[in-house]
Amino acid sequence: MTKAFKTLDDMGDVQGKRVLVREDLNVPMADGRVTDDTRLRATIATVTELADKGAIVLILAHFGRPKGQRNPEFSLAMLTQPYSDVLGRPVRFINDVAGEAAEAAVATLNPGDIAILENTRFHAGEEKNDAELAAQIAKLGDLYVNDAFSAAHRAHVSTEGLARQLPAFAGRAMEAELDALEKALGNPQHPVAAVVGGAKVSTKLAVLKHLVGKVDHLIIGGGMANTFLAARGVDVGKSLCEHDLTGTAEEILDAADKAGCTVHLPYDVVVAKEFKPNPETRTVNVHEVAADEMILDLGPNAVEALGDVLKNCRTLVWNGPLGAFETPPFDMATVALAKTAAALTQDGSLVSVAGGGDTVAALNQAGVGTQFTFVSTAGGAFLEWMEGQDLPGVAALTA
Repeated sequence: MTKAFKTLDDMGDVQGKRVLVREDLNVPMADGRVTDDTRLRATIATVTELADKGAIVLILAHFGRPKGQRNPEFSLAMLTQPYSDVLGRPVRFINDVAGEAAEAAVATLNPGDIAILENTRFHAGEEKNDAELAAQIAKLGDLYVNDAFSAAHRAHVSTEGLARQLPAFAGRAMEAELDALEKALGNPQHPVAAVVGGAKVSTKLAVLKHLVGKVDHLIIGGGMANTFLAARGVDVGKSLCEHDLTGTAEEILDAADKAGCTVHLPYDVVVAKEFKPNPETRTVNVHEVAADEMILDLGPNAVEALGDVLKNCRTLVWNGPLGAFETPPFDMATVALAKTAAALTQDGSLVSVAGGGDTVAALNQAGVGTQFTFVSTAGGAFLEWMEGQDLPGVAALTA
């Protein structure tokens, strides 16, 4: 299949070429130390491949929200050593992304060298996608690679503007992400199931509206399931519920009916009178929730039925937990269904793609984070993709 975007395979000889590579190095830090290097490790394939082919690799990234001004608190200089440790090779630091000083520093680099340029957001023009800043940064490079899907929903200079200035390619992490998303919703094998969970319907309205026209089975969990149950006349007691959105929930259910999409809501649930770790709980039919109880997880019968749904599907896309998974024992449904999906994936009968911060945490908690076909660490970009939006950073690669 011909890809809609160019990859590193299409770059030709890069020996001695200066390649500007947009990566996501926005990692969590505490006391000057990186506390989770997942994003750093995700860059290894692209950066080392280019360096090994003799390119001069110039890494562009943002860090935090410096609001268009230089702020040492947000300098990428502090990531140079941790990143060097992850790559297992030396990394230089260049104190700007544009201008004569940056150009002079780049001129001292040799083929195979790797350098991190200073925080792109130190320039106010970055987030405004300023064409003049894009032209200045483009002077540093011969080619441009976007390897940061997690920032692709932003039309910034480093994610979109540079792709208009230089020959543009997708890095290996971006390529893997786009290939996985194409398999999940672009051109999936049917039947397709989507699991959408989380606290509030209001945060996932666009996702739900888009998915009912794309998938065969829509599994709704988390607090948002309570709003749909309420729309169907179920008294959800003290449960988290957006009663003002029950009309919208009904519209989504109607749209699903018209599209031939089966919506799965729980019919047994785990309830408690207090939301705290390990309170006294009951497992009841949804019609038996008492006025002073709240729904905090799906029940075992619902989970078993959903497992049967997945066994008859070929593709699964998952965003959001089924219950209040951070608080035991309300992670049981999420963990159980995640294990079922992972087993089906490992058997080769299911293509499973998951994304979003809570989702990644839930899958890791279930011990199956590496057993899905693809797990995206992108938050906002993954959600906007599930909403059916065009992502500027991706669109620029395919233009």
